[in-house]
Amino acid sequence: MVTKNKQHKDRCNNSCWVVKIGSALLTADGKGLDEQAIAGWVKQMAELQNQGVRIVLVSSGAIAAGMQRLGWTKRPHALYQQQAAAAIGQMGLIQLYESAFQRYGLHTAQILLTHEDLSNRKRYLNARGTLREVLKLNVIPVINENDTVATDEIRFGDNDSLAAMVTNLVEADRLVILTDQDGLFDCDPRKFADARLIQQAEVGSVELEAYAGDSGSLGRGGMLTKIRAAGRAARSGASTHIVNGRTENILLQLHKDEAHGTLLVPATGRVAARKQWLATHMQSRGDLQLDSGAVKVLRESGRSLLSVGVTAISGNFARGDMVRCLDQDGREVAHGLINYSSLEAEKIIGHASDQIESILGYVDEAELIHRDNMVVF
Repeated sequence: MVTKNKQHKDRCNNSCWVVKIGSALLTADGKGLDEQAIAGWVKQMAELQNQGVRIVLVSSGAIAAGMQRLGWTKRPHALYQQQAAAAIGQMGLIQLYESAFQRYGLHTAQILLTHEDLSNRKRYLNARGTLREVLKLNVIPVINENDTVATDEIRFGDNDSLAAMVTNLVEADRLVILTDQDGLFDCDPRKFADARLIQQAEVGSVELEAYAGDSGSLGRGGMLTKIRAAGRAARSGASTHIVNGRTENILLQLHKDEAHGTLLVPATGRVAARKQWLATHMQSRGDLQLDSGAVKVLRESGRSLLSVGVTAISGNFARGDMVRCLDQDGREVAHGLINYSSLEAEKIIGHASDQIESILGYVDEAELIHRDNMVVF
C-alpha cells in the first residue's frame, strides 16, 4: 500500500513546468477576461498536476483586465495609471483562477514579485523557499509582476522575463510560453505567406533574435523577449516551448512530447548550466573553514554543507550571499549561497542541524549551504 506521505514525496520529486500566459490570450485581444479559454488551460494544468507535473503559473492580464473594467481601450503610458489598472484587474484575475482550479480540488496561491525581489539574494532565497513549500502543498502558485507597487527601475518589463526568472528559481524542467502566435518564424507570418516556423533551435543561436518581432498593444513583451527569456531559463537547464495557447489541449500534447510551436533547448545540461552560473556570476562575501570530514563529504558524496562541519568563519555576509568554503590549508573547496548571515553562522557552526532552532530560536534551513546552490572544485 502506498501511503499518503509516499505519494506526496513522489509527486514533489517529479517534473516541474512554468506556464506563462500572455495578456492577448487572457483578455481575448482586449475584450475582457476570456473565462472559457482560462477554464480550458486550467483543466489541462489540473490534469498535469494530478499526473505528477508540478505547475507554476505566471499570468499576465491584471492591467489588461483592469483596463477592460475601466473602459480603457489603450494601455496607459503613465506608471500610476498602469498601477491603478493592475490593482483593479488583479482582484478579478486571481478570483477567476481560484474558482477554476477549485473545480478540480486544487487551490491557488497568489504571489506578486518585483525584480528587486529576485535580484536581492536574501529575497531570492525567501521567494524560493516559499514557492517550494507551496508546491509541496500541492497548491498552484499564480505569479505576476507586482505592477501596483513596481517602479520603472525595478519592474521586469515583461512577464516573459519574470517567467524565466521563476523557472530558475524553482529549477523547472520546462518553461511553456503560451502566446497568440504559432511559434517563432524566420519572418513575420502576418506579412509574409512563406514565413517558415522554427521548430527547434539551440538557445544562443545568432539567428534567433533577428527573427523576433515587436510586441502587441496589450503586452510589454514580444517574440524578442521570449527568446531572451529562453536564454535565461536555460541557465538552470530548462527548455522553452513557445506555442499557440489557442491550440486545443496544447499543454497535454506537449506532455506527450508532441511537436508544436518552437522548442528552444539549452546548449548545456541542467547541472552544468546552473553550476556555471553560480561559479561565474557572484562575488564572495566571506569564508567558511571546513574540517576534513566536511571536505570529504562535499568532494566525494556531493552532499550539502552542514553547520557541524564548519570550524571557523570570516567576513560579513547576509543570508543568500556567496561565500567560499576552504579546507584546513586555506585551499578553496567550494563556494555557494549561504542560508544564514555571518552573525547567525558564528553561533551555529560546529553544531548539528537539529540544534539550530534551540540556538537561534528559529530555523530557516537545515543546511548551511544546499548542494543545489553550491559549486565544488
